[in-house]
Amino acid sequence: FLPLFLARDIFPENRLHRLHREKQIGSAMAPCGEKSQEAISSVVIIIAMQTEAMPLVNKFELKEDQDSVFPEGVPWVRYHGTYKDLHLNIIWPGKDTSLEVDSVGTISASLVTYASIQALKPDLIINAGTAGGFKAKGASIGDVFLISDVAFHDRRIPIPVFDLYGVGQRQAFSTPNLLRELNLKVCKLSTGDSLDMSSQDETSITANDATIKDMEDQESEEKRRREKGDEAHPLSIYLGAAVAYVADLFKVPAIFVKAVTDLVDGDKPTAEEFMQNLVAVTAALEQSVSQVIDFINGKRFSEL
Repeated sequence: FLPLFLARDIFPENRLHRLHREKQIGSAMAPCGEKSQEAISSVVIIIAMQTEAMPLVNKFELKEDQDSVFPEGVPWVRYHGTYKDLHLNIIWPGKDTSLEVDSVGTISASLVTYASIQALKPDLIINAGTAGGFKAKGASIGDVFLISDVAFHDRRIPIPVFDLYGVGQRQAFSTPNLLRELNLKVCKLSTGDSLDMSSQDETSITANDATIKDMEDQESEEKRRREKGDEAHPLSIYLGAAVAYVADLFKVPAIFVKAVTDLVDGDKPTAEEFMQNLVAVTAALEQSVSQVIDFINGKRFSEL
C-alpha cells in the first residue's frame, strides 16, 4: 500500500474515493468456493439485548449453553439447538460484569461476532434487533426491514480515504428470493455508539442514505427525564455495522433484520414511544426472523 501522503500526490482525492467505493461494491459478503453450493446448515443469530433474544430462544426451543464455547470470564451467552435441518445458535453479549446492564454497542458486537465465528464456524450470520426509524425516509412503527447496506455515522476521520474507512460502508449478503418471498421492506442501516444524535451524526446518516439507525435520538428525552427526575428506561442499543465488519473480515455471509420501535424524527418522546411499542414490535421481529429461518432451511446460498 502507498503511504497516504504519497497516494495523495499520485491520485487526485476523488480518484482515491472512487477506487475505494468500487472495491467496496465488489466485495459484498459472499461464501467462498464449494461452500456456496452446499446447503446452509449452521446459523448464528446475534442479538444485542436479552429482551429481544428470548422470544426467538423460546420459539426454536433452544437451550442455554452450560459448557461455554467462549473464553472463561466473558458474559456472553449462547442458546443453541436444532430446528429442522439447521443448527441454530443465538448469541447475546450478556450483562456487563460491573454494571449489570446489557453489554450493548459496537465493541461487544465485534467481540461476540469474532468469538462466534472462531468457535462455531457458522455458514451464515443473522443480526436481528429493533431500531429507530426515520419517518422522512418512509419508516413506520412496526416495519421490519431487510438491510441492504450498513455503515457507521459517528466515526469521523476528515482525511482522504480514512474518511471512507470511518464510514465503513458494507453490503449485506444479497437475498433476492428471500426478499421476494417474505415481502420485506429494504433499507440502509446506520450504526453508532452514542445515544444522542449530534448535527455531525445527522449529516453522516443523511450521507449514508439510511432509513433506520442503531441508536435512537435520545438527547431531548434524556434532558426531559433529568429535569423531571424520571427513572431511566431500558435502552435498545444495537450492532449492525460492527457485526458486518467482522463477518466481512472472515468472509462469512451476513444478513440483517431490523424492526422499528420508534421514529427518530417523530413527534413523540423516544422513550415513551419505545416502551409503548416494544412488546408488539419484538413480536413482529420474532415472526419475521422465524420466517427467514424457515426460508433458509434446506437451501444453498445461491437459492437465497
